[in-house]
Amino acid sequence: MEKIKLILFNRPFILTLWFGLSLFAVAKDVVTHFSNKETTHNNYIIYKHNFLNLIHQQSLFGPEPQYYFDLNHYGPVFGLIIAPFALLPNQIGVVLWVLFLAYILFYSIIKLPINDFQKTVILLLNINSMMGSSGNTQVNPLITALVIFSFIFIKNKQDFWAALMIVIGTAIKLYGVVGLAFFFFSDNKIKLILSLIFWSAVLFVLPMLVSSPAYVLQTYHNWYPDLLAKNAANLVSTRGNISVMGMISKIFLIKNLSNTLILAPGLLLFGASALRIKYWRNTQYQLLLLASTLLFATLFSTGSEPPTYIIAFIGVSIWYVNLNRPITGYERFLLIFALVLTNFSPSDLFPRYLRDKYVIPYALIALPCLLIWLKIVYEMLTRNFGSETAESRLQTRVAVAD
Repeated sequence: MEKIKLILFNRPFILTLWFGLSLFAVAKDVVTHFSNKETTHNNYIIYKHNFLNLIHQQSLFGPEPQYYFDLNHYGPVFGLIIAPFALLPNQIGVVLWVLFLAYILFYSIIKLPINDFQKTVILLLNINSMMGSSGNTQVNPLITALVIFSFIFIKNKQDFWAALMIVIGTAIKLYGVVGLAFFFFSDNKIKLILSLIFWSAVLFVLPMLVSSPAYVLQTYHNWYPDLLAKNAANLVSTRGNISVMGMISKIFLIKNLSNTLILAPGLLLFGASALRIKYWRNTQYQLLLLASTLLFATLFSTGSEPPTYIIAFIGVSIWYVNLNRPITGYERFLLIFALVLTNFSPSDLFPRYLRDKYVIPYALIALPCLLIWLKIVYEMLTRNFGSETAESRLQTRVAVAD
């Protein structure tokens, strides 16, 4: 058992799995289609054409069945982010894109204010999610990293750069706006506000340099109805709306469930848990808010799909490594429940019959994360962070035993 632990928690071994399995997930398609220099990674082709349509001043949101199925829902700023990869041949671009996403999420995790062992545990717990995201060439690892970076920069009193992370994340997928949850941790809130205004202006103008002001203005005008249409489609999608609202409506067969009825109490709980002012400078409290934010952004979004839950599971992992040790039986159950139902159920490691018959149709991927989010809220509202010593917060070897 001790030898197994030494292997599982060995950083080089973890990194080999983190990057190696992500590369494997995307490279299967590259090898299959090497002869015709194409890729069947539909999401990547959508991303690439975001940039191509931007520079050619064509609509970002219209259907292009000659290139890909589904629709693009990302704004013009994303076209600039994908540009270095879109300029390359598809086979090379898609591999480098996936490796970039794996690296940016890895780098954000190792910059967290926790010890090295805790970082290794977070990476280990999310290898499967990272592999699944890579296989779908999803942008979610980047969104997760941007939220984490916004937290890190604010904690490090670098509000100018925190604002950039928040604005970029919001400009890509709107999820990044949750980085504002860390506003109260800032020691210079005026600087943060001014930086948000500055970067919003810069990123609004920047796409105009490769297109035109009129085109960008029209694109933002068209983006809102596109997002509304996407939300309407999510509400009736089998694989979409993997949220608290979706889970309730699918389990109890409630048609036209008002999102506000669920979202409003969620916002109240989230807000109340963030208002213990005396702990705003406490790292444990701050990390719990980071975990809560990542979970909240996923759980209460009708746009959440199974691959989106890499965002939530990073939150689950941050919560787990920061639990008081020894952990309780209920906390251990929550982690195992989340690993099985949230992390592994979308993959081939989970019985397909159960996934297709119950997990996806009833949005059960969200259930463990909801229970953990409620546990985090309870901890943030009741835990006496001031009584915790540095020694009790860094019990790494006890964490192995858990």
